[in-house]
Amino acid sequence: MAPSATDIITNNYDVLSLKDKDYVDTISVSDYESGAETVKYGGKTPKEMIGAALQKHIDTVDPQDCEPGDEDAFFVADLGEVYRQHMRWKQQLPRITPHFAVKCNPDPGLLRLLDKLGAGFDCASKAEIDQVRAMGVDPARIIYANPCKTTSYLKRTVKTGVKQMTFDNTDELYKIKHIYPTAELFLRICTDDSASLCRLSNKFGASMDKVPQLLALAKELGLDVAGVAFHVGSGASDPDAFRKAIVDARSVFDQAAVLGYQLHTLDCGGGFTSDTFDDMSAVLAEAVDKEFPPHVRIIAEPGRFYTSSAFTLACNVIARRTVEADNLGGNTSYMLYMNDGVYGNFSSIIFDHQHPVPRVLRSQSCVDGYKYSTIPESLVDSGYGSDADGTFAHPREKKAITYSIWGPTCDGIDCISSEWYSTETLDIGDWLYFEDMGAYTMCSATKFNGFPDKHKTIYVCSEPAAAGFVEPYTRV
Repeated sequence: MAPSATDIITNNYDVLSLKDKDYVDTISVSDYESGAETVKYGGKTPKEMIGAALQKHIDTVDPQDCEPGDEDAFFVADLGEVYRQHMRWKQQLPRITPHFAVKCNPDPGLLRLLDKLGAGFDCASKAEIDQVRAMGVDPARIIYANPCKTTSYLKRTVKTGVKQMTFDNTDELYKIKHIYPTAELFLRICTDDSASLCRLSNKFGASMDKVPQLLALAKELGLDVAGVAFHVGSGASDPDAFRKAIVDARSVFDQAAVLGYQLHTLDCGGGFTSDTFDDMSAVLAEAVDKEFPPHVRIIAEPGRFYTSSAFTLACNVIARRTVEADNLGGNTSYMLYMNDGVYGNFSSIIFDHQHPVPRVLRSQSCVDGYKYSTIPESLVDSGYGSDADGTFAHPREKKAITYSIWGPTCDGIDCISSEWYSTETLDIGDWLYFEDMGAYTMCSATKFNGFPDKHKTIYVCSEPAAAGFVEPYTRV
């Protein structure tokens, strides 16, 4: 399959300056109407822009007569949404510098935007550090936030100039002393992450009773302890977890001062989600200002907060299996097989406890074929309800059809949805789309069964203020 091209489309429809290797279609997305009214000044809403980009791409693909891979699943990324989340962060947490967690989504266009916005980066491996350094990011804006580092990776880190890194045990201190004695160390402490989506304290973080021992050993070894780090768990939901962690971190600062250390940085880790950000940020901002004087540098490691809602994934129906009516009380249902699954971009179902919502993008049974919605839908509207119990509603009162949705691999665990409803009769070649697919999706995709682990990303920018920060970039 040839390298894929990337479109950068802004809300005024002007294509940004390109490098020779980049390719942008001459057809503007404004030529593809989504059916919703446009906003004033002639621009489209974010959902309209995403919908237009989705339609523009699938219009170029005939699943029945295309080159192998042309019908692969693909992303549309709205970099304007990332920009808006960054502005939201700056407004509510002006004292805390975000260091984006690269593990959440290593998309190059996304990372380039965050770099231009002045964000730092939380990296956990050699590959992540190399990717960010290759963009020209200053090593001082990178933290090697893995308390248990591979020896060869640590040796490599010395050459990159990245000095900031975390630790939480004595063995790591001896390793660092031997390999990188001039590193700037952040002691990662354990927190209460019981209210988080993905707990981390069972793997990382020193308990508070171990702090004196670790600080004393670091002092004995002549190592530079520069700060404290913590993480309340990915997708945290309890604001008090931040408050307690801040108090504990201040205690570590005080204990370090007794030993002659002058700690200057607090890393508040991740755990931020868009839905709970207002409550969490208010508590965090108040706690930081209460416990730490203005000269202390405060950073954090957001991931999904920036990216979750910015990426939409489109998948093609590659096969359909009819489940005869006599097995379901007279109602025929279908098993749909898509060209992406839990071993690919839907890995978030297994690793991140997500429940992606299928929606019809294009159906051959539809008059105009195009079904992308620019208005918010309830779970019932999107097909998660039962026609039998009356919870599925549709303005045309069409009979809902029962589907199960599966990935392309030969593993029975590769299931996207065991039960989903739609009034559309979907068939091979139709398209589904899934919103909120920007966190822990592409980063953990595999090549299991020989299926691709990398997919095309089409960028749009729905925020005019962000246009100057966006650069074209081609993903293979």
